[in-house]
Amino acid sequence: MVGGALVGAYTLSTPSSASAIAVETELSKRDPHATNSAAAVYRMLAGLENRARSGMESQTIIGQHVELQNELYNADYGDYPGAKPPGYYYRKAADITGRLPGFLEVDLGPGYGEQGWGVGRSRTYSRAVWPTCRPGWGYTDDVVDLSVGVWRGLPRPADGSYNPSGTEPRCDGSASSLPGTGGAPSGLVGMSFHQPWPGSPTKAYAQTLRSSSPAAHDAHWIERVLTAGSTEHQALIQDLSFLADHLTYLASCDVPVLLRPFHEMNAIDTRTGFWWTAADPEQYRRLWGIAYDYLVGSRGLHNLLFTWAPLAWDGVGGRDPWDYYPGDGLVDLVGVDDYSDSPDHPFEGGAWTAKWYKDLARYRKPRVLAESFYVPLGKAQPKTLDRSPWVMWTVWGQALTKNNASPNVKQTYASARVLTGGHGSAVMALLRS
Repeated sequence: MVGGALVGAYTLSTPSSASAIAVETELSKRDPHATNSAAAVYRMLAGLENRARSGMESQTIIGQHVELQNELYNADYGDYPGAKPPGYYYRKAADITGRLPGFLEVDLGPGYGEQGWGVGRSRTYSRAVWPTCRPGWGYTDDVVDLSVGVWRGLPRPADGSYNPSGTEPRCDGSASSLPGTGGAPSGLVGMSFHQPWPGSPTKAYAQTLRSSSPAAHDAHWIERVLTAGSTEHQALIQDLSFLADHLTYLASCDVPVLLRPFHEMNAIDTRTGFWWTAADPEQYRRLWGIAYDYLVGSRGLHNLLFTWAPLAWDGVGGRDPWDYYPGDGLVDLVGVDDYSDSPDHPFEGGAWTAKWYKDLARYRKPRVLAESFYVPLGKAQPKTLDRSPWVMWTVWGQALTKNNASPNVKQTYASARVLTGGHGSAVMALLRS
């Protein structure tokens, strides 16, 4: 796969000794029908992981999460008042550093306070059950359009996909101006799904929380969600079908997606934890299995890489997550959402993020820092990626400018240890090598 391709300062190659390979490199072992593009992405990530595990110098793909619903509809969100253009924080990284992120994660759901699921323009993923052109739902158009643009290039030739120029007006007449990538593929794509509790009439962030769900006062509710034939289970499948319809469109455009569902399942605080944190480990594993079987089995989505990401197990925010692990056959990448510490104040005074990285080594999977307020490198922590060479590191939304000084962002994006995106970028060269 990587076979000697020169990327930055390093020659990336698969370890020569079979005994040195700790991570399976073929996605077909989990999904025999995986698309070629999804298999290539996984092979690259597994190759980076195997380099790190064998003691060779490895590199980390820098990622940026984008909350399109907040960028478009929340005037108080971000580094200036008012609506932001879609993908503002994806482009902001390039404004600061001259380079795009190597990975974009978008958020589908939770919606923006509207009744029921909805979409923007009427599209192939707009079934009759998803009302079109409703306030607060136009962002879903930008979610899929930006994802296609990052993977395939924007602007791009007319190819039967939506918004090839990135400037289509939304159904409400507002302007859509997606960040261009020079017309060439620029990076990898992921998606998180902040799912409101199944059956919730309103789709908003508040409804994703355990404290707002029936689980807060009904100990048997989760079990009904998991039981086929129940009203609650039907509501779960309805939500998953909203997700699947959008992923199906991305599959039709040959976009591989790193899907990160049901994250932070090990949160201790039941007020801020998501509704699925009400499940015990056995129930959580069943929930993951139901979603997997529906998306891959029932809907035939083979463009997916599944990422399992607990909250950092510091004993304050999150508990030990090991019993929640769905199983090797249902997971492709493992990671952590780390909000327990900071570059200035690492967990228990040790090397920043090193505990989570070391603990996740028990799984023979590529390891990712799935959410962080901070870029990995800076004045306080110049050696983070030497101690913990994560395959990927994703900064959360507005934290790019809210929590990070520009010199630290520039240092990260300029580092030879970091793979960035964009036209002719190292991450795309490595993918195609």
